[in-house]
Amino acid sequence: MIILIFFLAHWFLSLFFQTFYLHRYASHKMYSTSKFMERVFHFLTFFFQGSSFLNPRAYAIMHREHHAYSDTEKDPHSPHFFTDVFQMMWRTAQSYKLYEKRLKEPEAQFAGNIPEWRWLDYWGSTYYSRLLFMAGYTAFYIAFATHWWLFLLLPIQFIMGPLHGAIVNWCGHKYGYANFDNGDKSKNTTPFDFFMLGELFQNNHHKRPNNANFGAKWFEIDPVYPVMKLLHWTHIIRLRKAYL
Repeated sequence: MIILIFFLAHWFLSLFFQTFYLHRYASHKMYSTSKFMERVFHFLTFFFQGSSFLNPRAYAIMHREHHAYSDTEKDPHSPHFFTDVFQMMWRTAQSYKLYEKRLKEPEAQFAGNIPEWRWLDYWGSTYYSRLLFMAGYTAFYIAFATHWWLFLLLPIQFIMGPLHGAIVNWCGHKYGYANFDNGDKSKNTTPFDFFMLGELFQNNHHKRPNNANFGAKWFEIDPVYPVMKLLHWTHIIRLRKAYL
């Protein structure tokens, strides 16, 4: 039971900061916040993503490219140009590395206004940091796992950040229904998206990319939006007025 609680806590906390900070803030600037709170969210993203920490700059650039070129050949991770999700993940990882290591400069329209914390972004992307987190997860399993099959969850925890992205980009552009004609193949994979914290409302999001609420219909509940509203009411963040 302890291992399952640990796994689920890691799953949802890693996913929360991926959608709340990397996606909704770094990529889309759906809200503003103080420099201090930006650093707090930045660190929490690093801590909870752990061994699969995603560099905010590289993430934001690729996500902006994804919106501009959705489901075309220039989309960095459209599932419609790959035979399986593993090929898409490999291609995405290659493009990501170029931006993470600054071996490639983005088009001007995709650069700028992205939070950076140079030393933390560098450290979080090193093998040393990733291996330390992996060792910590493994030690926790050794201490508390009661059945051998629980160790099968470890590889998922090692690559959780990219895995979340793969699920969203593959399923969110292949399976489900569409509320809007966006000129691409984005879908709302499920009308009740608790498991991916609203990220699988891709059709809604591509229609309204700057709207902090990924739900559009009354039954489409985005679990992260009420949290953002609470943070807005407590003046920790300030949501764009048009989307309150």
